[in-house]
Amino acid sequence: MKLIYCLLLIFCGSVFTSAQKTYTVQGTVQDFHDKTMLENAVVKIGNLTAKTDKRGVFSFNKVPAGKYTLIAKHPDCNDYTENIGVDQDLHITITLEHHSNDIETITIHGNHKNNGSLVIKTVSKSDIEKNSTDNLGNLLSKISGVTALKTGNNISKPVIHGLYGSRISILNNGVRLAEQEWGVEHAPNVDINNFQHIDVIKGASALKYGGDAVGGVVVMEPEIFPKKDTIKGSVGLTGISNGRGLGIDVDVAKTWKNGWAVKSGGSIKKLGDQSAPDYNLKNTGMDFSSFNFTVQNNTFDRGISFDYYLTNQNIGILRDSHVSTSEDYQRAMNANPPVYSGKFSYDIDNPRQVIEHHIAKVSAFKRFENIGKLSATYSYQYNHRQEYDIRRGELKDTPALDLELMTHQFNINDLIERGKWSLETGIDAGFQNNYSDPATKARRLIPNYDKYSAGAYSIFKYKISPEFNFEAGARYDFTRYDVTKWYDVSDWEKSYADTYPQFYVKTDQNRVLTRPQLNYNNISFNAGLEYRPNASFDLKFNYAKVGRAPNVAELFSDGLHHSAGVIETGDLSLKNEQGHQFNLNIDSKFNVLKGLNVSVNPYFFITKNFINEVPVGIKGTIRGVFQEWEYQQIDAKMYGVDLDVNWKLTDDLTYVGKGSYVYGQDDTNNEPLILMMPPNFSNALQFKKEKWNDFYFTVENQTFLKQTRFPIRNVPLELYENGELVDKTLDISTPPNGYSLWNIQTGINISKNFSAGLIVNNLFNTSYREYLNRLRFFANEPGRNFILSLRYKF
Repeated sequence: MKLIYCLLLIFCGSVFTSAQKTYTVQGTVQDFHDKTMLENAVVKIGNLTAKTDKRGVFSFNKVPAGKYTLIAKHPDCNDYTENIGVDQDLHITITLEHHSNDIETITIHGNHKNNGSLVIKTVSKSDIEKNSTDNLGNLLSKISGVTALKTGNNISKPVIHGLYGSRISILNNGVRLAEQEWGVEHAPNVDINNFQHIDVIKGASALKYGGDAVGGVVVMEPEIFPKKDTIKGSVGLTGISNGRGLGIDVDVAKTWKNGWAVKSGGSIKKLGDQSAPDYNLKNTGMDFSSFNFTVQNNTFDRGISFDYYLTNQNIGILRDSHVSTSEDYQRAMNANPPVYSGKFSYDIDNPRQVIEHHIAKVSAFKRFENIGKLSATYSYQYNHRQEYDIRRGELKDTPALDLELMTHQFNINDLIERGKWSLETGIDAGFQNNYSDPATKARRLIPNYDKYSAGAYSIFKYKISPEFNFEAGARYDFTRYDVTKWYDVSDWEKSYADTYPQFYVKTDQNRVLTRPQLNYNNISFNAGLEYRPNASFDLKFNYAKVGRAPNVAELFSDGLHHSAGVIETGDLSLKNEQGHQFNLNIDSKFNVLKGLNVSVNPYFFITKNFINEVPVGIKGTIRGVFQEWEYQQIDAKMYGVDLDVNWKLTDDLTYVGKGSYVYGQDDTNNEPLILMMPPNFSNALQFKKEKWNDFYFTVENQTFLKQTRFPIRNVPLELYENGELVDKTLDISTPPNGYSLWNIQTGINISKNFSAGLIVNNLFNTSYREYLNRLRFFANEPGRNFILSLRYKF
């Protein structure tokens, strides 16, 4: 009987199985924008897999009835996922964003194919982690053609092809930093640990980021979060020998498959007095802290994000840079060791800077089949800068400069891609309010003002052939300043009373109140060509016509800039800068040993009405004796070349060489431009063994030649010697001697999650001074520095 039941069961099961219906599921995979059919897309339904043909067609036969998850994948695309029910024959059309990986990361990133004719260099996440306690200016100076303009040891800002300040745009996650960037000693308020990579666009061709970015653009981009359920993060700990410092950075991110992601992190850094090879550098410590938070939801066709960044800095300024009399000034310039070298301390006394900077950003995007990807971004920034001088009595703890800057920025951008061409258009709008607190009881260096700005741009790219890419762009910018400014009666009547009588409001004793209202219009455009006949050769050429409105400091500076230790004077009559720039970049690969890559980047820039700040004398005030600098307008030209060589000698050994040269000339006064980067080059050997837990060891030599091209701006000085008043000439022009430094860097992955690294800068403890350090007159640069870092990732 049991045997009969078993046979019946087997028979019924066979009948049921044979009776179960199957269906055909077929369809196409196409591009979101132009409906181009995508070949070699992989489509999965349950355990079944198919690949699209040249027509973008896929097909599944005999798919059993049921519910499935359909997944489609294609190179350069995000995965497509859809839940389907199979109860009949189906035809499915799958639409993918063929360039979504390029779009969702930054389109100008050094490894991306959409660079066009832009000349770009990139600092990777690995390099950022190895230098986690460094500042942005020092980090970017590792790129050829980029150096740092410094005020002491902790304040540096990037210089690209000899240009800096307002001529460089710095973007934090798409937000252009607004932080009194006109100041030479105003370093960018950013934490480099927040970013996945940092791109430097050399030259003025990235019109999307502003027509006034004559020198280039620094684009800092955070990590793109994966669409999966996971939690990840890292903790870094760094010890610094020179300054007896410590740095800690932490970040944690939680992501979900539906596109939601939350990330938070921060860092702190504590540094005491740094030391030159032979003495202590008094009051050169710093305190730094940062915090960041992001929450976002991004899917294929839409997304929204909120981002917040906060940085706080308390930076000591070398004590010897602030003196009281002419005799003290000359003594400070000639003293060795400095008068105030003293003993090591963590105390940060006056002079010092205290800076607080907030960024809040809301952004969203939506993809449309006909009009492309439409994005909108609003950001708010608050920058509070306080600069403390050496003051006595009741003003001892009162800042001598106290500025609050609030900035609103809004951008709408549309990107259309159609096969061989793309068009990106956008509009910018901005408003700034600056408040200079009179409670300082000091002359206001920068007045109260409102700044209104608006811009519109369009960038067209066309793929002429597989070898040639063409791009062109145009931009219009409007800038308006509404200013409340006090002048000395003598200065106003001498320089502006006859030319700008409409700005006069009233006279109060020996001061004149004015309300200047200034409008500036600029048109910029560029055209570029890329020729890439094969994977071993790439040529890029770009021309840009640029215009830049003078910034508020160039127009209205009036008084002692305390942390810079100089008196600065602006000029209300300054006009727009107008320039023409040419950039050529040639990348070549040669089959020599394991591979030789050579990159050469010559450039030329000629400009009318170039705004140049130069020293004009020494001036005594109740605060002490300081150099006096003025903003002047000249015609100028700059040209130079950057060289990069990467030669893989063996599987484990690589040679890396870099070199830069820039020539700057003041055509109006027939003299060299001031503060041009000296000729420099570096040579390094890198050993890396992946089988040894990614062990690496690098030895590098950096050489800066003496700058032989400089303007003679020495100033007369009266001082007492042996009780008699004598005339002297103070040499503030001659650059210091050239120098050569040796550095080493090594590290290893101790385990899957744990790594360690060591950097030794200035290995042989060389004494030297940098031409681009504004405090070079008073002390040497820091000596040998050991930096030990540990990092845990999870």
